[in-house]
Amino acid sequence: MEYGAVLAAAPLVARPNWLLLSPPPLAPSIQIQNRLYSISSFPLKAGPVRACRALASNYTQTSETVDLDWENLGFGIVQTDYMYIAKCGTDGNFSEGEMVPFGPIALSPSSGVLNYGQGLFEGLKAYKKTDGSILLFRPEENAERMRTGAERMCMPAPSVEQFIDAVKQTVLANKRWIPPTGKGSLYIRPLLMGSGAVLGLAPAPEYTFIIFVSPVGNYFKEGLAPINLIVEDKFHRATPGGTGGVKTIGNYASVLMAQKIAKEKGYSDVLYLDAVHKKYLEEVSSCNVFVVKDNVISTPAIKGTILPGITRKSIIDVALSKGFQVEERLVSVDELLDADEVFCTGTAVVVSPVGSITYQGKRVEYGHQGVGVVSQQLYTSLTSLQMGQTEDWMGWTVQLN
Repeated sequence: MEYGAVLAAAPLVARPNWLLLSPPPLAPSIQIQNRLYSISSFPLKAGPVRACRALASNYTQTSETVDLDWENLGFGIVQTDYMYIAKCGTDGNFSEGEMVPFGPIALSPSSGVLNYGQGLFEGLKAYKKTDGSILLFRPEENAERMRTGAERMCMPAPSVEQFIDAVKQTVLANKRWIPPTGKGSLYIRPLLMGSGAVLGLAPAPEYTFIIFVSPVGNYFKEGLAPINLIVEDKFHRATPGGTGGVKTIGNYASVLMAQKIAKEKGYSDVLYLDAVHKKYLEEVSSCNVFVVKDNVISTPAIKGTILPGITRKSIIDVALSKGFQVEERLVSVDELLDADEVFCTGTAVVVSPVGSITYQGKRVEYGHQGVGVVSQQLYTSLTSLQMGQTEDWMGWTVQLN
């Protein structure tokens, strides 16, 4: 007999997760929503534990507040209450999906994601307005990007409608974990992986779509303060014809070595060059990069090796609306060193100003280590829209309640 993970979630900040590795002599009980359930109430088999439909109806009714230090949240995993899970078999159709208590999942050692890296993820955020309502930012863009990435990785993907519905369910189920207005956001992590067992190199026979969430603050410890980057000219993040343009999990593991070396030297992160000419900017480990010169904002063009960032796309539109000239093209490292201002964009960082760039031993500083005028203007414009502090004249936000 196989024993899967039995997950417990009580409405407390600190609570245990149960993992049965061998059958207990007595069936203990676990507490969910202040109700006791016998472990025998859950199916003990490989795979995620399925919560009953009656329990799912209680998810959006949770009213307890969370006692967290919202002022010092940082960017790390905070265990929340629930996660969403849906399965897809060989027919390519995903199950309806359901909410289950957050916790470990059972996965075959021969699953496609563990053996061959067949997996994708997304990242988006939910914000709480001053009136208590909740806003999502452009979730349809994440859904479409996951579908594009899934095609490249030979994986089925949930429809745009199912993706957005699943995001909404997960956010509402964990709404007490959304930080107060101005204190952070609820980071949403959709994950699509080949969970079916394979031995030879081939697409997995089964796929799992999961969404979990965590309250977050600033990605970089500097917050909205300049970061210091080093240009990497030995390691490369992506190559033409590869998977640099999709959000596959392997793209991120491959940057860890250069990032580790850079941080040991005191830098915030690494800026990568193209793998062919080794002189054109690509992106930072998990961010797109922009270079400002006079009234022109330039950013590397999307050409298969650079992730088409949703924040990148949004910043371009906001910059154009502010009267800036925006160019998507090849941007050389020489232009970078001669720029008036440099900043990065991404879901996690939103806009992060760059205080200095170091390239082959030469350090160039921007704006006397302060936040650049353009970076500040674009950051304020975008975050005000995301948090519902200004009118959404772009039609990008989705209100949940």
